[in-house]
Amino acid sequence: MLVSGAGTNLQALLDATRDPAYGVEVVAVGADRDSIEGLARAERAGIPTFVHRVRDFPSREDWDRELTASCRSHRPDLVISAGFMKLAGESFLAEFGGRYLNTHPALLPAFPGMTGPADALDYGVKVTGATLFVVDAGVDTGPIVAQRAVPVEDDDTVELLHERIKVVERAMLVDCVGRMAREGFTITDRKVRFGQ
Repeated sequence: MLVSGAGTNLQALLDATRDPAYGVEVVAVGADRDSIEGLARAERAGIPTFVHRVRDFPSREDWDRELTASCRSHRPDLVISAGFMKLAGESFLAEFGGRYLNTHPALLPAFPGMTGPADALDYGVKVTGATLFVVDAGVDTGPIVAQRAVPVEDDDTVELLHERIKVVERAMLVDCVGRMAREGFTITDRKVRFGQ
């Protein structure tokens, strides 16, 4: 798992892994920042961690290659961006393409980018939500694994709406990652299907 902040999605998965029937093991947690709660959560759970700050590398490509190597060394079946606020580069996608997952706080393809909840409020939609997708080279453009709707209330602020989306997002992530691990999945013509 890759994190950049508090690691609430990570914690939801860690909680789920306490049940052996869930079928998932978090093998490592990587970050692009030091001293964040996401890393502390992993350390408290006894999970190996690594940190690669972009500014510590001569180029973004060098950073991407090192991130790729660190992830590869833990041999994950899936890599999950759990609030990881950096775009993966060519090296990473060449290694983990088709098995790198991310969540987004909107119903893609609507409202991609960093401000999904604010964009949904500004546009005046009545329903928004969360999307789990397989990362590709675009920004929030990969094949969609799952989506869950969240109603927009008349008195919503960006913060209130985003918090309600996060609750749905965590449940969707836990459900889908468990199914992908237990059942397998295929991607054909942008359609992600559970099972082999």
